[in-house]
Amino acid sequence: MLSFAFRAGFVSHKQFLLKLSTLVAFVPLLLTTACSSSSTLSNEVSSPKASVPSNTATLRLGFISTGYQVPVGSAGWAIHQGILKPELQKAGISDVRLENFPNGPDLNEALIAGEVDIGVYGDTPAILARAQGIKTRLINQDQVGMNVWLLAKKNGPHSVAELKGQKVATSKGSYMYRYLIGLLQESGIANQVTVVHLLPRDAQVALERGEIAAFAAPIGTGPLLLAKGFPVIDEADTHPNLSGTSVTVITEAFLAKHPDFPQKWNAAITKAVKDLKANPQAYYKFHAEVSRYPIDVVRASYPLDQFPEEPFPTKGLELLEGTKKFLISQGLAKSDFKLTDWRFTEQQR
Repeated sequence: MLSFAFRAGFVSHKQFLLKLSTLVAFVPLLLTTACSSSSTLSNEVSSPKASVPSNTATLRLGFISTGYQVPVGSAGWAIHQGILKPELQKAGISDVRLENFPNGPDLNEALIAGEVDIGVYGDTPAILARAQGIKTRLINQDQVGMNVWLLAKKNGPHSVAELKGQKVATSKGSYMYRYLIGLLQESGIANQVTVVHLLPRDAQVALERGEIAAFAAPIGTGPLLLAKGFPVIDEADTHPNLSGTSVTVITEAFLAKHPDFPQKWNAAITKAVKDLKANPQAYYKFHAEVSRYPIDVVRASYPLDQFPEEPFPTKGLELLEGTKKFLISQGLAKSDFKLTDWRFTEQQR
């Protein structure tokens, strides 16, 4: 029986810094974030008496959420529709443990610690991890062309130019961070704006209190804040080279034990994408129920054409290469590497 367990709750910022102190030599950029703790809901764990082949394994799947405990993209739909289970069983996977994280750098920490086997998250933290020497392989691009909404405080700036001398926030190490820094540089005011780290869940309060002038918000949070009256002064959609992608990576250690896993995973994801595109209302209803976002916010955040049916669409690879070059040029990525060396293909099985 394929079962699902969950990771929930976050530790304090002080606890996070204490936990992460031993990793300073490896991931200096990742020290800017808060971390989530782990707990298992026992009623979701498969019974130890369940009969499974001796060569089966548990897959620990990490993903990003604002508190919900199952994925909501194509992987989430594959789970919800029962598409993922039979494919993973072909690869010797009997159980799946779901681990939710508030942002990409926290998921990277889990990869470093060997706490997750695969991660579904933004391209920027995934690239930073690879550049830091974390041994992962890219197995697909889950979403291509993700928007970012740059929202201002009410009665605040009306344009990007008006951010001069102001404090702007986003989640550092995220795809939104890559967009924000790129935007400020394109606007010629990068050295005149203070960029601080803030998780999406804290953005509304910070804007309402006037602690920040603007916030670069991810999918979900952006349309939600817009609906609450916070004005949008820019979007990644108007800067095609600054939009993000969501990727799936696997640790090399897990891949070595399950060399056919990428093929089975991608077969399930392709089926799930085709299914959600054929049943958009059902998908959006599922997504809204899990994330607790209004369904209009979900539609605005997850247009169906952003879910590719192939693992590596041309546009997605172009965006990925552009993001990598940007991170290296800014000194954010520790070293360069070839996407062809990182990307897993069937010929490498």
